[in-house]
Amino acid sequence: MFKISLQINTMRKLLPFCFLILGFYLLKAQETFPVNGSHDKRPKKYAFVNATIVAKAGQRAEKGTLLVNDKLIEAVNGDQKVPPGYITIDLEGKYIYPSLIDAFSTYGVPESKEGRSFGRAPQVLTSTKNGAYGWNEAIRPETRAVDAFTGDTKEAEQLKKIGFGAVQTVLEDGIARGSSALVSLLGAEDNEAVLVADVGAHYSFDKGSAKTSYPSSLMGSIALLRQTYYDAQWYGQQQEEYNMSLEAFNKWQNLPQFFEVNDVLDVLRADKIAKEFSKQYVIKTGGNDYQRIKEIKATGASLIVPLNFPKAYDVDDPYEADKLSLAQLKHWELAPANPSFLEKAAVPFALTASGLDNIRSFWPNLRKAIQFGLSEETALRSLTEIPAQLLGVSDKIGTLEKGKLANFIITSDSLFKEGNIIYENWIQGEKFIANNVSTGDIRGEYATAIEGYGDAKLVIGGKSGKYEAHISTLKDTAQTKVNINVDGDLLTMSFNPKGTKSSFRISAYVTNEKPVQLKGDLSKMDGDVSPWSATYSGAYVAKPKKQVKNKSLDLGKVIYPFTAFGHEESPTATTVLLKNATVWTNESAGILQGADVLLVDGKIKGVGKGLSAAGAKVIDATGKHVTAGIIDEHSHIAISRGINEGTQSVTSEVRIADIINSEDVNIYRQLAGGVTTSHILHGSANAIGGQSQLIKLRWGKAPEELKFGGSDGFIKFALGENVKQSNWGEAAKIRFPQTRMGVEQVYVDAFTRAKEYKVNINKKDGKTRRDLELDALVEILDKKRFITCHSYVQSEINMLMHVADSLGFKINTFTHILEGYKLADRMAARSIAGATFADWWAYKMEVQEAIPYNAYLMEKQGVVTAINSDDAEMARRLNQEAAKVIKYGGLSEEEAWKLVTLNPAKMLHVDNRVGSIKVGKDADVVVWSDNPLSIYAKAEKTFVDGVKYWDGEEDEKVRSSQKKEKARLIAKLIEEKGKGSTTQKAVEKPTIVYHCETLLEENNDDFNHNQ
Repeated sequence: MFKISLQINTMRKLLPFCFLILGFYLLKAQETFPVNGSHDKRPKKYAFVNATIVAKAGQRAEKGTLLVNDKLIEAVNGDQKVPPGYITIDLEGKYIYPSLIDAFSTYGVPESKEGRSFGRAPQVLTSTKNGAYGWNEAIRPETRAVDAFTGDTKEAEQLKKIGFGAVQTVLEDGIARGSSALVSLLGAEDNEAVLVADVGAHYSFDKGSAKTSYPSSLMGSIALLRQTYYDAQWYGQQQEEYNMSLEAFNKWQNLPQFFEVNDVLDVLRADKIAKEFSKQYVIKTGGNDYQRIKEIKATGASLIVPLNFPKAYDVDDPYEADKLSLAQLKHWELAPANPSFLEKAAVPFALTASGLDNIRSFWPNLRKAIQFGLSEETALRSLTEIPAQLLGVSDKIGTLEKGKLANFIITSDSLFKEGNIIYENWIQGEKFIANNVSTGDIRGEYATAIEGYGDAKLVIGGKSGKYEAHISTLKDTAQTKVNINVDGDLLTMSFNPKGTKSSFRISAYVTNEKPVQLKGDLSKMDGDVSPWSATYSGAYVAKPKKQVKNKSLDLGKVIYPFTAFGHEESPTATTVLLKNATVWTNESAGILQGADVLLVDGKIKGVGKGLSAAGAKVIDATGKHVTAGIIDEHSHIAISRGINEGTQSVTSEVRIADIINSEDVNIYRQLAGGVTTSHILHGSANAIGGQSQLIKLRWGKAPEELKFGGSDGFIKFALGENVKQSNWGEAAKIRFPQTRMGVEQVYVDAFTRAKEYKVNINKKDGKTRRDLELDALVEILDKKRFITCHSYVQSEINMLMHVADSLGFKINTFTHILEGYKLADRMAARSIAGATFADWWAYKMEVQEAIPYNAYLMEKQGVVTAINSDDAEMARRLNQEAAKVIKYGGLSEEEAWKLVTLNPAKMLHVDNRVGSIKVGKDADVVVWSDNPLSIYAKAEKTFVDGVKYWDGEEDEKVRSSQKKEKARLIAKLIEEKGKGSTTQKAVEKPTIVYHCETLLEENNDDFNHNQ
């Protein structure tokens, strides 16, 4: 028990008694609130003495004194004499720490309502809210958590019991979410609980409860937030419009900026936005940051990291186990090490209880993180100093220093030690009892005497709620188990001494003496009852457990990317000499027999016979064919959460570059098909879709490293039934256009607006609002961005060529274009390229007049022609698709091969770097087992920039190794279940393969394909 004394002689007995009865309740009254009864303004002065005080991480004082005056800390030191007027609380053997701070919580505010999904729901084009708000409901910076805050006594008690004293409470709704509040868990009136009304500005990629259809994709969310920043900058310089949302957006820019994401790649995406607008977000992550730790470190961002580690999977059924991917299994194992990875990388982070299914999992999970390598010092800082710093309230909370709020916890032992008990959590000088101090104080050895048994030693061990005890006489050390039950200060015990027929029952209580005593009554079998006592004689020393190697720490390695076929170390470029191959140059030299190709520093250094190079890795390619890597002009792989922003007719502001997914296994699979470069396009739901991104298939690299640096920008346009949404049902009868005539008008209107915008923006007078949608169209007018247009029907293709001619822009490529044979001469006259399918036809109304001779006929009319995939599976066989054009039309082998190499390189304006085997070009090279146009040909090795990212022989080793890794992890899961750990059902993580017509995000329950 804590020992309490008063340093005022005249009131030594009376005042403590009064305090215990009246103090806490009466002193909760606030300054501006009326009191029903007599005012009680007694000073609340406490001296906590003889404690081990950890004022902050790394600062520890033995036998220290903490002085509290009302709500504030008066002093913290090691030898402070207690001034008169202070209630003294003796904490000998106890510890004092700062109360914890949760930097991300939804405490006291309503949960976000489920947002509308895109799918077949009726379209909502602008805000449905009444008032002078912005046009999009997902942008709601005018909301304030403090306006919605109402303290929740039950939730507050749960948080206080585990040590929290203050939390940042956030409204998790929308993309721009408004301001958060810093609130105390004091349990007083709401306005007293609010410490800082507006402590941070918050953002996310989740549109939340917004009814507006836009955005329906991740790239749309990013574009909307970027546009909002530019709109807010313009708004701050004009006097023409009042916008409550933009007004609030600007107001919060001087607050700490917070961004919530749920995936490591989203951390990188959020940071790109921050850099664009000279911000530094504090990013609340999803807990898988270790998967891209180098890139996380490079952001310079501070993180808020959850402790919601995945439960073990139940894999007793081997069929259930097969549902789990390698990534799921490895994340289960490595997630608890995430804080350790961050600490080792010197990434500053706070820890949060947010996301836990049960708040009681907080301490077990935190101790697990420590077991997995997180230091106790960093753990303490991540729950005290760091969140205070991130919130800008280090002057108020986070450490125990003079003048700060009296927020501290009293514990039985070192905070992170197994079995430690949090006794009390003082918040703003008010005591909250988390656990009765007596309960945690009874462990130890006690001297006692029992008539008929003799002088004895009673040992009480275990931990709170699960006590264990045994007793032995001093003459006979044989131990007898004691059944013990503790309820607060009361305890009952019973035991039958070994070797006797006696039975003893004890009812006792814990005294407030030093040393601690247990006093009560002893009952014997014959009904005799006598006084009994036991005196504390020493600490409980647990019997050392047999040291067993902790298998849970035999962790697997992080792989890049974090999915099947990932590797522990990124491959690097080496000097490679391919000898004696059949080399398809795609140049004037044609196909060379018995030739060599030298790859040095990522470039093709030599092509010819008899080449040599010191230190080169020589590969005998006798009987093999060497070609340039395949280039897919029309692909939808390697993107995250939505290929279509199909909510508006013109979405030129969205960018595939923002949503590149480096973890897509299709990158690896297509390398196995000889593909080295892919043009990733927006879908075909809009007349003017999003900006595309050219990538190289550098398997394992982060998203930014996949991008084909220095290449021209492109954008996706579309024609046909997808654009007018004729196949979307009645719910889609709102958005313009609804006819093919309307599609034409969209183009005319968009480029007319772009021309006017260009004139105004070039004035640079600050009066023209920056418009990301029109910026992209101006780039087209300025020949800095180029059009790839989804197309089928001749009449529409003619229409767009006419619009382009009349409005002064150029079409670079018609893709799909299965009726290209009808107007190839007109395309050639305008230098418009055509990317098509080899033999797709009659799969929908628009392609009834498609023919397999299309590519041949366009090529012979002088159109730069390519065969594209538009499909992740087809892209693995583009070599065979090119070969079909030999059958349908009679192209030569060299001409056919250019359809998937040099020609798409020309379309994409990168033929100076890729598409052929030529000295000086990028070393994007494939070694084939046979003629690459043969159905028997396999890509044995695929080099990108001279780095071997695919090797058939090494793939066999990877498969074998990862099969063993999965077996190891499954065995570990079975062992974990055997230990009694809570498990979850093994559920296969759904995946989606995107096509032009795919709607929604892959994480949306009602996503569908409309093909």
